[in-house]
Amino acid sequence: MAAVGDVARYWLAEHPAIVGFRWSPSGGLWFSTWAFLLGFLAAYVALSLTLDALLAALRRKRPLPLGAIPSAHALLMAAVSAAVFAGTLVSAVAEIRDTRWSWRGRSRTTPLRWLLCFPPGTRSSGRVFFWSYAYYLSRYLHAARGLFAVLRRRRGAAARVFAHAAAVAMAFLWLEFSQSFQVLAILASTLAHVVAFGFRAGLPAARAARVAPVALVGCNVVCHAGVLWMHFGGAVAGGCSGIGAWLFNTLLNAALLWVFLHCYGRRGVCGDDDGRVKEI
Repeated sequence: MAAVGDVARYWLAEHPAIVGFRWSPSGGLWFSTWAFLLGFLAAYVALSLTLDALLAALRRKRPLPLGAIPSAHALLMAAVSAAVFAGTLVSAVAEIRDTRWSWRGRSRTTPLRWLLCFPPGTRSSGRVFFWSYAYYLSRYLHAARGLFAVLRRRRGAAARVFAHAAAVAMAFLWLEFSQSFQVLAILASTLAHVVAFGFRAGLPAARAARVAPVALVGCNVVCHAGVLWMHFGGAVAGGCSGIGAWLFNTLLNAALLWVFLHCYGRRGVCGDDDGRVKEI
């Protein structure tokens, strides 16, 4: 078992590609430029509007049959989210282990404060930012759920398209500005997605899918309060890295909270035909 654990730690946190990762728009990384991000968001919204208008013009009220595609996509998203969760968790532990020595004697930084508030001047490089990049790429795969909602004529499809577009933008900002709080946000989000998408794919162990969105919102609110206290309350000298992007993300999160309340709080608005299952 020890050998298996060592192999897992190597591939999740010690591989040279992970340790030596550096976010750079000019470094040949996929989807790492502002031009690509803005182009994708415009194309994604335009495609969603076009599909909705086309279906409306054809006066089609019934959902298009997509067969097993949504379930297969949910299973793939559950697997990807599980990998990102495991990688982020193991990498965060490794980063805390390797940098704890530098906190002693010159700051009051603790592992919890580091998770909530990166020190000013933090660069988007190393283990946790590798998995942040993996999470960012997975948002493009996740965005297909918005198109599924349009094609299946779901109520609240426009809200879900907005939510997926905002999630792509937020993940990009995390990397671009070395934003604080992202480690906990990725852990909470991917864990919730493993549970929820497992439920969508029919995995019996994921029956807690109804609770996952509520728990995710609660964790988000508590962690945001922690970042506010550390940056503006003077708990961390010099404040937190990427606070400007964090403030912008907070506004997007407020909009996403409205989407959540719109979809989750009103029965059937964003559910399946029988109103029993919520799509993410």
